[in-house]
Amino acid sequence: MGMIDAKTTWERYCAEELVRTRPILERHGFELDETQVHLGGERAVISGNKLVLVGRRIADGKRVIIKASSQDDGKRELLQERTSRELLRRINFAYAVLLSPEDLGWFEEGGSIVSVTAFLEQDHAFLERPLIEQFFLAMKAFEIQESFHAATYEQTRSIQGVLGFYHATTYLERFEDYRRAILVRKLERSGVESMLDRAAKKLEDGKERIEQYGGFLTHTDFVPHNFRIIGRDIYLLDHSSIRFGNKYEGWARFLNFMLLHHRELETAVLKYLANNRTYEESEALVLMRIYRLAEIVAYYVKRLERSTGNLHELDSARVEFWLDALEAQVDGKPLSEERIRAYRQKRDALRSEDEKQRQRGLH
Repeated sequence: MGMIDAKTTWERYCAEELVRTRPILERHGFELDETQVHLGGERAVISGNKLVLVGRRIADGKRVIIKASSQDDGKRELLQERTSRELLRRINFAYAVLLSPEDLGWFEEGGSIVSVTAFLEQDHAFLERPLIEQFFLAMKAFEIQESFHAATYEQTRSIQGVLGFYHATTYLERFEDYRRAILVRKLERSGVESMLDRAAKKLEDGKERIEQYGGFLTHTDFVPHNFRIIGRDIYLLDHSSIRFGNKYEGWARFLNFMLLHHRELETAVLKYLANNRTYEESEALVLMRIYRLAEIVAYYVKRLERSTGNLHELDSARVEFWLDALEAQVDGKPLSEERIRAYRQKRDALRSEDEKQRQRGLH
């Protein structure tokens, strides 16, 4: 499906879903904002069958976030997110608490599920804060996640079947899926297969290390648009991205993001890890970064089949950039600042105005 077809299909889906969702919200005392930034831009090619909306509680004007779907896959995701959030509140083997926005409504009506939570207003977005504050907030968040460690059979059994649980073999199997997805595209770039072979060998050789730091709760999409800072507290927004696995998987996602968006913070976190934790833990982080970089390359490779025009050119640039980042991790070399700057410039030139507006709305 081309981008034009995807955009038309997405817009039709949004219109139909809004017709179903509005009356449910109004019956329960909520209304939608006129402008919905989360429906524009690249949502046409990245979204599943679920809407993320902003609105207000009519009685007092309280701002809310609404997630809604009438489709089976979207409803499953909403149910999984709710179940995950409820389970985490009941877990009794952690010494910290994961904070989440206040639940304001859950409605199952007319074949739809509509979830309403409080909108969390930040004084400053994460990336607008001083580097030292970003560093300590990130470390606090990782330490909270590390406090959820399923170390016994009973603890593991209490979460399996509700939250995902990845072992070293799971990571290796998923990496092989990503490797096949990348190679089937037959990219013009030379050396991709040999580089992926080296990555696979690193993960296979590090299998014991991956398992050594397994059994921890990890937020697999721990990036600034998925958490909010209120005072000194960190609130997680996306509970569909929580599972148990290697504790450095969440760190890897965060640092891969900061490689592009805030290199100083990436460097500070890596320096902390090298100076304050064991060498084996740094090894585990490298392995998880390789795994997560292969995942993002595979994601954009698959998108090449559905995108056209500027978006297709942008997705091609994304594949090349993240392949460079993956190769740098595999070979133990830093990615150059020049390469990062060049990619940023190309990305910004190719993004649509709708997508730029959506990105601002995310933060």
